[in-house]
Amino acid sequence: MQIIVAVRPGSLFPLRAHLQEAVVETGMKWISGAAAICIALGATAAFAQRAGELVSAQPVTQTPPGTQAWKITSWTTDARNRLALVTGMVVAPREAIPTHPRNVLAWTHGTSGIAKRCAPSFSPAFWTHSPGLDGVGKGYVVVAPDYPGLGSEGVHPYLVGQDTGRSVLDAVRAARSIPGAAAGNRFAVWGESQGGHAALWTGQLARRYAPDLQLVGVAAAAPTTDLTENVRQVPNKAVGALMTSFIGHSWANHYGAPLATLGGPQTQRIMTRLAQNNCIELEAKPKFLMMAGILTVQTRLKDKDLGVIQPWARLARLNSPSTTDFGVPMLIAQNPKDDLVEPEVTRAYARAQCRSGARLRYLTISGAGHATSARDSAGDTLAWIADRFAGRPAPNDCRRI
Repeated sequence: MQIIVAVRPGSLFPLRAHLQEAVVETGMKWISGAAAICIALGATAAFAQRAGELVSAQPVTQTPPGTQAWKITSWTTDARNRLALVTGMVVAPREAIPTHPRNVLAWTHGTSGIAKRCAPSFSPAFWTHSPGLDGVGKGYVVVAPDYPGLGSEGVHPYLVGQDTGRSVLDAVRAARSIPGAAAGNRFAVWGESQGGHAALWTGQLARRYAPDLQLVGVAAAAPTTDLTENVRQVPNKAVGALMTSFIGHSWANHYGAPLATLGGPQTQRIMTRLAQNNCIELEAKPKFLMMAGILTVQTRLKDKDLGVIQPWARLARLNSPSTTDFGVPMLIAQNPKDDLVEPEVTRAYARAQCRSGARLRYLTISGAGHATSARDSAGDTLAWIADRFAGRPAPNDCRRI
């Protein structure tokens, strides 16, 4: 069997052009998968350890009908330009490779935990709890990064904007090296909760960090925006205590922020155990020890204000997404009954974006609450994303927010 690698000209990185948008021809049929990946990756070993570089793409054997998927490992950089290996999923339509590269939808997931094993790509629930996968039915390649430290080594930088946004952009870059996916450089980003924060940071960083990509729009459902106010005003104080434990453990390890400023040795141990031992499983009943730990932290931190205590206050400001217009259309969706992200904090962020000149679509969504924010707004969001790829004028709700 003769295998020919056909290369499209004009790649950003000419020496790896065969990997960027390659197709593999065998006889008269176009194929993709493990053979193509092995050929492509074997030819680019010399380019390892560069941000956006694909290290491996393992085909997933069981996927929903009409889809194909790869579990990927790739390189990214953090805010200090240190390289790190990260993981994620790439899902594409199972059909003939199109004449032109496919548009890309980066799906940025909500909080799953901060331990390595909490990576969404590790969980069977990935297929049922990732509304962004609906984009495959629209013909998009869906890129779903796990974020640093989830599925990979190191402590997950929870709600750390630069590191997360870079990892999203680098995952989109890496997906272009999978021949069967046929991913192009035009992309939109959509996320919920923590993933809404990630989507906003992706929009904030895209032009500077990844000028080789073309971002057409940013969509965020129930996003974490002003971190200080999100922690202060969280409606469900028990969930807020768990969120604060995740922040505390993550930032203590990532930045060296002292947990001692938040509580004594016992409180610190409980926060650490909550962060290290628990992944978020939406259908699972909380364990007794988890609930006991959450209630203890909630009681002991009730008079603590992360917006005042240093260095937590400075780090919260540092990692809150900018209110300066990103230069691309935006969509923000918020449920007024949200019990984790205070709706007025989201609305205040949207108004600030409007004041800076953003063209912003604002959706008030109904539904069960925070956990289903992206699912409850998926139809409107995907229609909005389709319009961005089509180049239609972006709607602007700034006058009514």
